[in-house]
Amino acid sequence: MRVLESRTLRPSAGRTCPAPPGHSMAARLTTYVVVGIVAATLIAGLIVGAQRDDNDGPVDLIVFNGKVYTADASGSMAEAVAVRGNQILRVGSNREINRLRRPQTVVVDAQGAAVLPGFNDPSTRFIDGGLALSGVDLADATTVEEIQARVRMWAESNPDHEWIVGHGWTPAALATNPTRQLIDAAATDRPVCLLSSDGRMAWLNTKALQRTAITPRTAPPADGVIVKDARTGAPTGVLKGTAVALITNVIPRPSRDERARGLRDAIEEAHRNGVTSIRDTIERADDFILYDTVREAGDLGVRVYASIEAGTESEAETFKQLQSLSDRYPDDPLFKMGGARIPIDGPVESFDAALLQPYDARPDHAGRPRIDADTLNRFVRLLDARGWQVTLDASGDRAVHMALDALEHAGRSNKAPDRGRRHLIEGVALVDAADVARFGRLAAIATIEPYGAIPTTERLEMWTRAVGAERASRAWPAGSIVSARAQLAFTTDWPASPLNPLVAMQAGVTRATADGLPEGGWSSSERVSLKRAINAFTSVPAFASFDEQRKGSLKKGMLADLVVLSTDIFDAPNVDLAGTSVATTIFDGKIVYQRNAKSTN
Repeated sequence: MRVLESRTLRPSAGRTCPAPPGHSMAARLTTYVVVGIVAATLIAGLIVGAQRDDNDGPVDLIVFNGKVYTADASGSMAEAVAVRGNQILRVGSNREINRLRRPQTVVVDAQGAAVLPGFNDPSTRFIDGGLALSGVDLADATTVEEIQARVRMWAESNPDHEWIVGHGWTPAALATNPTRQLIDAAATDRPVCLLSSDGRMAWLNTKALQRTAITPRTAPPADGVIVKDARTGAPTGVLKGTAVALITNVIPRPSRDERARGLRDAIEEAHRNGVTSIRDTIERADDFILYDTVREAGDLGVRVYASIEAGTESEAETFKQLQSLSDRYPDDPLFKMGGARIPIDGPVESFDAALLQPYDARPDHAGRPRIDADTLNRFVRLLDARGWQVTLDASGDRAVHMALDALEHAGRSNKAPDRGRRHLIEGVALVDAADVARFGRLAAIATIEPYGAIPTTERLEMWTRAVGAERASRAWPAGSIVSARAQLAFTTDWPASPLNPLVAMQAGVTRATADGLPEGGWSSSERVSLKRAINAFTSVPAFASFDEQRKGSLKKGMLADLVVLSTDIFDAPNVDLAGTSVATTIFDGKIVYQRNAKSTN
């Protein structure tokens, strides 16, 4: 330290001696060098310590030899992932991760295929979806003959069931109008109720219609339709909108044990499709208890963000219920309360979407919102003031406009909560061009079901007939939402459509049917990139549920929820997500589903 000691020279009496030329600069350089050495030593020590922690502790599971998409802010890629307990230990190269392997480590060889964060579906009726799995599956039935055959086959396989209940048919896919006589041809010995894919239509046979006590003189409920024969006035067996409740209220409710089995079946279906997180809109208080019971037993194999459907009839009761549920089910990695959902309209296919201009197919009809604008604004403002997250279910462009107005009104009226606002508009199908930019400006998260997860030529043609070519070209505006710098989430809307995020992502990326029609895609400007589509089923839903610090991306410290696919979706010249399958699903650090991937100890 000789140089440091020589920095100050002994002064002569009465005056200060200047330092020798160049001396100050040399001293400063020496100081910088010493500080740099010390800092480098400390950093090296921290790195070695961190590596020692990784190397010395147990590594329970490794996924290697993959195309790992982390879904982080930079969209980075890697080759392998190491897991300790239920958290990700490290993401890196095959060489880095394989060094951590221990005799007890479970190893999954991805065989060059894509590895992604576990999928998160932000709009489901999860338990109802599990229950529907045991009924008649009509999701991809496109003819009356096929529907009849499935009803007949299910009836023969389940002779002891009092009711035959099916789900998933699409009105636009049928070449003829549904009638009770068509279902009578398949089953007359017991009542049959077939719910449409969106749940807004019920198709009954004669025996089921008799159970409702509906006659030619029966008036429909508000916002409901009892379809009747134009010549005779007799009910045809089709109920729409709120009139669906006339039959669902008659069908025996599933018991608690049946709903518990439905939840178990739903979890298995989720694992088969790589889904590790969901958002469920719960209508029955018992389902909160069911979820909690399954969680306490250690059997809840998905992470659940639960919302309630809120009505404006009793605001005080809604606020009391929200507070009670939030207190009982606070923030938790597995199950927590997630605010209120408010339905504004229905789908375009059944002419229930609220539009700014009348339907082309029905010039005297523009759809009617289920709630008026003033009531909606007030209700959202009060919910927002109490810090609740609000989800607005809006399909048509008028309903979306109302939803954005309500969020803007709340933002003007209330101070933002400490955790910020993350309100959602889900079911977005049609947006007026003037409203697109408002999504970004209001930080509203848009949830879109791209082409109803399973696009068909018939559905695209139905949209064109219903709202005209210009408005149809703006349907499901995913690309526009992204361009507005808004957060975009995708959903399968299960059980309205199959719980298959890969098929939904294929629709969002290609804007085409499974057969590649129309050629070049429908409104190709509304396509999104592959990584953006993956984010819409991973990191964005995690952000929407205030969970981005624990899930939705693959990095150190995040919950170990991963999905290994059957192929490398990033290197294919033409994206074929619909033809890709899930090879392995990992939930909470454990393999919960495995099809073809190899795992060893």
